Amino acid sequence: MSDRARFPARVYRDGEEPDARFTLANERTFLAWIRTALALIAGGVALEALGLGLQPQLRLAASVLLIVLGCATPVQAWLGWMSAERALRRSRPLPAPHLALPLGIGVAVVAVLVLLAVLLA
Repeated sequence: MSDRARFPARVYRDGEEPDARFTLANERTFLAWIRTALALIAGGVALEALGLGLQPQLRLAASVLLIVLGCATPVQAWLGWMSAERALRRSRPLPAPHLALPLGIGVAVVAVLVLLAVLLA
């Protein structure tokens, strides 16, 4: 397969072909981020759909934040995959995730919102 046929070409035309095991591990990490996105979205929908007798405004805020985080997570997955693949192809150290800290903070905020919603219900 030629490099032009591989997507995204701008990643694959850099450097040398890395060991397939590293490329496959990078792909598994991408898929783990996608599963995380699905879980965040499902959690946000479930939190709002089930109600659970929580304080409504806090429950809605937590649900919306989970869904927004779930929408941002595939961006992290794609950017992270591309950065890691480029680093592998250039024999450079792997970069840190771009959005991991904001996502972690967002999940912590959701936890506080849900805790308050439980206490104030």
